[in-house]
Amino acid sequence: MAEAERIIGTPDVDDEAAAPAEQPKGGRRIVALFAVALVAYLLDLGTKMLVVAKLEHHEPIEVIGELLTFRAVRNPGAAFGMGEAFTVIFTVIAATVIVVIIRLARKLYSLPWALALGLLLGGALGNLTDRIFRSPGVFRGAVVDFIAPAHFAVFNLADTAIVCGGFLIVILSFRGLDPDGTVHKD
Repeated sequence: MAEAERIIGTPDVDDEAAAPAEQPKGGRRIVALFAVALVAYLLDLGTKMLVVAKLEHHEPIEVIGELLTFRAVRNPGAAFGMGEAFTVIFTVIAATVIVVIIRLARKLYSLPWALALGLLLGGALGNLTDRIFRSPGVFRGAVVDFIAPAHFAVFNLADTAIVCGGFLIVILSFRGLDPDGTVHKD
């Protein structure tokens, strides 16, 4: 019976008591998570301040011909301008994501996960800051978007951080790497 339990991964009580709990090697990656989040947040905040000061109410700036322009847009909705009537809901979702990431940080031992979650945290904080402090009012503020590729939606650095963080999480999940540093094979 013990051999069968060992093979399927359900050790019996004696084996569990005999084996000390394995701790992931290396320290927690909380500092990396918050450092990445801070850099992503400050870059987003700085570019939005620059856009509002220098680009809003002005002609778009062509960066790469018509392929990429910088154009100030206030987006009260979610991605691609959808859901303009649900700004408060998006604010609550962003706040929830931030709380979940901060709670998960206590169990974080994987540097790749720290980077991914840091990008998500920084991006969520960037857009949440707009939702709270920009007009038309608290929890109803419009997000400042300005990166406008041809034939695509206008977005900002917070959106870029969120997408990159989400992409990394998908890759890490497919590779079987958990936030606590363990690797599993399904």
